[in-house]
Amino acid sequence: MPQFSPRTVVVAASLSAAAGLGLWSLAALPTPALAQETAGAFDPAAMTDDQREAFRAEVRAYLLENPEVIMEAVQQLESRQAQAQADADMQLVADNLEAIANDGYSWVGGNPEGDVTVVEFMDYRCGYCRKAFEEVNALIESDGNIRFVVKEFPILGEASVVSSRFAIAAKHVGGDEAYEQVHDALMTLNGNPDEATLTRLGDGLGLDTAAIMAAMDSDAVAEEIASTRALAQTLAINGTPTFVIGDQMIRGYVPKDAMEAIVADVREE
Repeated sequence: MPQFSPRTVVVAASLSAAAGLGLWSLAALPTPALAQETAGAFDPAAMTDDQREAFRAEVRAYLLENPEVIMEAVQQLESRQAQAQADADMQLVADNLEAIANDGYSWVGGNPEGDVTVVEFMDYRCGYCRKAFEEVNALIESDGNIRFVVKEFPILGEASVVSSRFAIAAKHVGGDEAYEQVHDALMTLNGNPDEATLTRLGDGLGLDTAAIMAAMDSDAVAEEIASTRALAQTLAINGTPTFVIGDQMIRGYVPKDAMEAIVADVREE
């Protein structure tokens, strides 16, 4: 059986662990010289059964003594997958930017002339959307130059749909100011958005609640929700909140300081 150097056995163990995770690639070796040494030393087809068993035993012993190798391989895989996802998301945003940022019907807040656009796909019943609500508002207020677009994306059941229908209907009946009032109230609403609750909410804000309730089932409201769902499907968005900040898509809750960093990066591009 060939005599393997300690360095070769270490690389072999890494390769073995990587192979089990779908990471088998000599290109991932630390140096070209080491890749050449390892490629020449390891030819599974040329090994006898005894040599192969001995090699496997050596690799197993190494991995038991150095289990962190497996975690390093997993981390490398996750890093590559995350980068691939980010690259794919940037392309999706580029291909659909007009529909994302300027659809003609989604509410626009913050500074309409802001130099960075932040878009949020949200659901009123989503706990993380509610958690992000105050932080997004704080970001917009402290920055002063962010254009904020809200995408009504109800995916968590009938209560979510009813809430979105009420908010969109409020915009149709009372304009952007009415929508903002209703949106903010629904983000902090406790309990189910039944007819009595929504009536109290609308009346409390001084809105034409009867007209809003009548508009909830209109084709125009349904079309807005359907259009946003179709866009979300194109963007492979299946959870809330999802943010688009500049050319970047962020899937999931993002704290204020992280959003500030992303906005700063977008401005530097």
